[in-house]
Amino acid sequence: MQKIGFDNDLYIKKQSEQIQKRIQAFGGKLYLEFGGKLFDDYHASRVLPGFRPDSKVLMLKNIAKDVEIVIVINADAIEKNKMRSDLGITYDADVLRLIDAFRSIGLYVGSVVISQFDGQPSAAVFKEKLEKLGIKTYLHYPIQGYPTDIKHIVSEEGFGKNEYIETTCPLVVVTAPGPGSGKMATCLSQLYHEHLRGVSAGYAKFETFPIWNLPLKHPVNLAYEAATADLNDVNMIDPYHLEAYGDIAVNYNRDVEVFPVLSAMFQRISGACPYKSPTDMGVNMAGYCITDDAAVENAARDEVIRRYYDALCENRLGRGDEETAHKIEIIMNHANITTDHRKVVSAALSKSAATGDAPAVAIALPDGRIVTGKTSNLLGASSAALLNAVKAAGNIDDSLHLIEPSVIEPIQKLKTDILGNHNPRLHSDEVLIALTMSAVQSRTAKLATEQLSALRGCEAHSTVLLSQVDKDVYRKLGIHLTCEPKYQTKKLYHKG
Repeated sequence: MQKIGFDNDLYIKKQSEQIQKRIQAFGGKLYLEFGGKLFDDYHASRVLPGFRPDSKVLMLKNIAKDVEIVIVINADAIEKNKMRSDLGITYDADVLRLIDAFRSIGLYVGSVVISQFDGQPSAAVFKEKLEKLGIKTYLHYPIQGYPTDIKHIVSEEGFGKNEYIETTCPLVVVTAPGPGSGKMATCLSQLYHEHLRGVSAGYAKFETFPIWNLPLKHPVNLAYEAATADLNDVNMIDPYHLEAYGDIAVNYNRDVEVFPVLSAMFQRISGACPYKSPTDMGVNMAGYCITDDAAVENAARDEVIRRYYDALCENRLGRGDEETAHKIEIIMNHANITTDHRKVVSAALSKSAATGDAPAVAIALPDGRIVTGKTSNLLGASSAALLNAVKAAGNIDDSLHLIEPSVIEPIQKLKTDILGNHNPRLHSDEVLIALTMSAVQSRTAKLATEQLSALRGCEAHSTVLLSQVDKDVYRKLGIHLTCEPKYQTKKLYHKG
């Protein structure tokens, strides 16, 4: 069982208080740029065991009466059908999903901003669609010389061209479907317009990582660097914070590099910059809520290894590059992290070697036991591993069949004879459906299905790249899966 190392209730309390203080410091109006994911922050929950994936939303619910949400989407992302790879949907579809999600928990979505709008046809259509749905939508435009030509940016021809976003709440949370959407520019544009209207307003940034008051090379901060290796983000000591206060604080290169520009913008907008360093802009309190540093360090090392395998697989699939994996490998070398730290890796590889290099999957149970699954005529390795895991979790005799072959065979016939699939083996989703059907008449199968929830948070490793459907099932079960960057066959075409 993974040890808890983070106090989530304390985090929600401290974070809510800190944001309220920042609102008051600016006279009652704050534009808060939200970096990372508001919903489903599984990276944070993996590296800070005890952190709930919905912690940020719960924190906002604590102060819901003061919160208004503005969602920003880049017009080019709409035009190019940019996808959220983790959800498999386009950015514009995710805007609608986010609005529904916020509303479902009682948070007010005030409007949507389409940034970098330059007449893109798809963006114009999306604006019309939002307005027909009753959602206020504003346009912000490309600004020549952004972000270096401060005089032009902070003028009627710069921020002044952008439509002013009408807001009513003290805290305006500015979020987006993904990076590059224009959240910071939206906040600064609003500060410009608020100043013209005589409204005292401020800006702050909420980034969970890197955690500013942990050491630069702390595994949690290294895990963030591994997670953003493809973006060329690098953690570094904030030189402005060190000069201003004599204290060491950790930030990342993009915030440090852009701080002089931001400071100049603040001075031009309101006559003074309220911050002495990029770290000052943040409101993150996560570092104060770690209760077991050893547990957190161990979890973060696991995450670095997971990111390493993800990068290797993305490169093998043609969606990434060797450089990302190489950067993470350097991080691992500096921190003395090896793949041996991940016990399921050696277990899966050993199982594969013992079965003639056939595909194998290993799953580590909450009590530390590791079970494996191999490819057979009936089941793929990922499916077999799931069945063996629920058997072990429920103390079910390993020799018993959870699903009778007589149930599996008709499904195989449907797949091959009717649906035209070449692979007769059952995928993970098909096995779970068959297991659930068997549970109607079998007490043993029913007991097995009741163990599925116990697999949440477990670690797993496959000796081959799994199909997308198998990966999705493991993700939905909450199992942290890694794969070797290797196809099961030597075919040129591999179905996802």
